[in-house]
Amino acid sequence: MTKRVSNKTIASTLLLALTFSLSACAGGSNNENQASSSAATGSASPSASAAPSASASASAEASGDASADAPGWQADAAKPITFDWYLNFSWFPNKWGVDPTSQYVTKKTGVNINFIVPAGNENEKMNTMIASGKLPDFITLGWYEDAVKKMQEGGLVLPLNELAKEYDPYFFKVADPAKLSWYTQPDGNVYGYPNASSSPKDYEKYGTNFTSNQTFLVRKDMYEALGKPDMRTPEGFLAALKAAKEKFADVGGQPLIPLGLHEFTPTGNYSLEDYLADFLAIPRDIDGKLNDKYALVDNEEYVKWLKVFRQANQDGLLAKDIFIDKRTQMEEKISQGRYFAMIYQRSDLAAQENVLYAKDPNSVYIAVDGPANANQDPPKLAGPSISGWTVTLISKDVKDKARAIKFLSYLISEEGQKDLYLGEKGFSYDTIDGKDQFKPEALQLMQSDRTSFDKKYGSSYTFWMLMDTNMNLQWAPPSVEPAKQMEDWTRGKTVSYSQYDLIDPPATSPEGIAKTKIDTLWSKALPKLLLAKNEAEFDKLLQQFKDDRAKAGYDGMQAYRQKKFEENAKKLADFMK
Repeated sequence: MTKRVSNKTIASTLLLALTFSLSACAGGSNNENQASSSAATGSASPSASAAPSASASASAEASGDASADAPGWQADAAKPITFDWYLNFSWFPNKWGVDPTSQYVTKKTGVNINFIVPAGNENEKMNTMIASGKLPDFITLGWYEDAVKKMQEGGLVLPLNELAKEYDPYFFKVADPAKLSWYTQPDGNVYGYPNASSSPKDYEKYGTNFTSNQTFLVRKDMYEALGKPDMRTPEGFLAALKAAKEKFADVGGQPLIPLGLHEFTPTGNYSLEDYLADFLAIPRDIDGKLNDKYALVDNEEYVKWLKVFRQANQDGLLAKDIFIDKRTQMEEKISQGRYFAMIYQRSDLAAQENVLYAKDPNSVYIAVDGPANANQDPPKLAGPSISGWTVTLISKDVKDKARAIKFLSYLISEEGQKDLYLGEKGFSYDTIDGKDQFKPEALQLMQSDRTSFDKKYGSSYTFWMLMDTNMNLQWAPPSVEPAKQMEDWTRGKTVSYSQYDLIDPPATSPEGIAKTKIDTLWSKALPKLLLAKNEAEFDKLLQQFKDDRAKAGYDGMQAYRQKKFEENAKKLADFMK
């Protein structure tokens, strides 16, 4: 099965979500998934009481004129340089230097960026670059990607701590010690820095305002016309889908799609894995033993709801579209309002929500209580994790090591965060009523047309590679509809699943090979389970998957992941001391 993120999938993902106040990308350790409310104010403080070994005595070891107390990038601002920056997200649409914010940052730091984005399959592009042994200057990708380990273990990326010691000890002043510790590798080095990351201390400080991207959505006008049916039980869920199909057979001349899901991928489907499990409040460990994604098929509550989806298909309530559509097709259908209900990441439909809202505020999607366990316990949704959403690494082939680490230090500093979030003062923001905030015209465009905002202003983390979603709370405006309702619904239901991140084995290890096999087995079994003609066939297919899972090396894989999970739990507990 796939990783639970956000985050998870995430996912244009979190870029579009940034129209509103930020929340954790997609839910913890999901590939999809895996940033917060604007209610809190004040800058985030370092999240751990002690820095990791990688940063020990950094300033003392620094050479040259580098200072731990002054931003190193300032000394080089008059020297232009262009870095190639690879983003492992084919959907990323923006170019550096065409908007005022990126122009302002280049003028200020001397750094220009040439973004490289894959035209097709991200994994294929990433693997091809790794195989070549040569990488662009910067690389940003999901922390959960196997390519991260491949680059680190293959010596293709440089230790950030060593770069900082030699060229820019100021890095240790602006970097979060907890994040550095979390990403410290067995060799004592830190190779990547995360975005949208929240540590246990951040939860202690901001947790009541944290939100999740995981939502069960319904089209507002249809849901209300049906009398706001209770969809928490299998019976209520199926009855509502059936009633919607009967009452709203066509939408704009096109067939209604009763239920929407994330797309099916070579590893499964986020909606039917982490999202469903978290709606059912299934714990990810029981008495300290892993009970997460790879064990879901052994959980009675989870299997019961998978059978609900099978029944939905038998009743003609699962359109063929959901098995074949990719995100582009889904976005088009969302903007047409063709889905009645969706198990979906709310940030992924932010742009489409604005389109619907502009046409008719009652036609938008809203979050409501959906599938629940037999006790109807509240969902336990994935909130921000310390792993964040992506990590950014510096290649061994980087054209200027000093400028690279200094620019990274700028980006993660409060000054850099403010520049990339608010933009240039007087243009996109100003001091209004004693507070630095977006100018009314910029805010209005950001909340109504994110794509146009990105082009005209380029702020509000249009360039999100190293965004700090806790630090930005001091500048973030309050959320507005149509995003506010969905965001508010998740508030108070979020938990941190950080301890389950970074526990998967290396892809080339025996356990990693087993995981790849199991992911493939699951991706093939899942749609077959939903399409089973009857419950007996479902049971047979499920047992076959369990048998195949065992033969593929499930026990060894889980033993590896269990050990890593226990190490994570201890590390997170130490952060709170």
